Amino acid sequence: MINQTILINIFTIYIRISSALNTNEDSKLNFTGLGFKYGHNVEEHNVITEDGYILKLYHIPGNDRRPVLLVHGIIDSSDTFIIRGNGSLAITLVNRGYDIWAINTRGNRCSKLHEYLNPNDGNFWNFSFHEMGYYDLPATIDYILERTNQKQLTAIGHSQGNTLFYVLGSTRPEYNEKIKVMIALAPICFLHNVKPPVSTLLELLPTVGNLLQTFGMEEVFSDEAVYSGVIKSLCNQKEVGYEVCARGVFFAIGGSDSSEFEPEFLPVVVSRYPTSTSRKNGVHVAQVALRRSFSQYDYGPMRNIAVYNTIVPPLYDLGKVKMRVVLFVGRNDGMSSIRDTELLRDRLPNVEYRLLEHKKLNHLDHVWGRNMDQYLFPHILSVLKKYN
Repeated sequence: MINQTILINIFTIYIRISSALNTNEDSKLNFTGLGFKYGHNVEEHNVITEDGYILKLYHIPGNDRRPVLLVHGIIDSSDTFIIRGNGSLAITLVNRGYDIWAINTRGNRCSKLHEYLNPNDGNFWNFSFHEMGYYDLPATIDYILERTNQKQLTAIGHSQGNTLFYVLGSTRPEYNEKIKVMIALAPICFLHNVKPPVSTLLELLPTVGNLLQTFGMEEVFSDEAVYSGVIKSLCNQKEVGYEVCARGVFFAIGGSDSSEFEPEFLPVVVSRYPTSTSRKNGVHVAQVALRRSFSQYDYGPMRNIAVYNTIVPPLYDLGKVKMRVVLFVGRNDGMSSIRDTELLRDRLPNVEYRLLEHKKLNHLDHVWGRNMDQYLFPHILSVLKKYN
């Protein structure tokens, strides 16, 4: 039988050949390289959280009186805001004078360092979106405000990236005063009304999570994992990649919009997406959906008593999220449904709700769509102008 090492070597060679055949330059550039290519110097900063995680924070300097923090979604990174080059949100905003800061939350490929834990240690991955909101955001916000000498900043979150602010505002309410406005692109909070295949995936996640835990696999979508390389190689195949990966996965989950996600763009995306997160993070998202409750992580009754002093995990009190939140909702979003975003709207005390007109606007278009300068960015710029 061919042993595992030989298989890994075969896949590694295959992946490298596939990458070499990919001629799209942007797929080979990181955030810093893309910033330079499109006319801007990028600074790299390290932010250390209260619990010891070391986060990579990218900064594209602009007017430091107008800092904007960009927060990516699940299994994503800061690259999501710049991979469209001159058509990306990061470049669009810095070209208009905003001071851009792009976080990488704990565990993704840019933020896999800790003061004393090693990513090979399962304890490193003992986090979900709760810790990202409770630790990563405060450390990053304070770091930016200290360096810009400002008392407030503006934030833009995509998908789970805005979920973190609901965690922050409800568990550390003093940070509400540090946010001028939080623009929530494709808002994720409640998941009561998702449909297949998303609902099916969420139903399976706890079982998959338990299986992974049995095998000691606390990190998922690692760049070093054989299956991640195979996925990237498959998606880069010209004949089948777009049908399988774009239409079969991205469109099926996030909503279909082929005019905004062309075949030539797919290699740029799959060169950095998905990236790593914790098994626990995926399970926590599933719990929110299956329990129909936006609450903290459910460890089970006995451990919940030890952790929370209650059998069930506490709810996040959205009434404490006093920061101004502007919800940007797409009509074709397979993950962030209109009904779920209306539930969120009705529970936030300081909110604006914008159901955008473009009928095909889906979950991924907010960051990857090639014509967002027409359909989305004017709305973002109007909010920024209003509150800055």
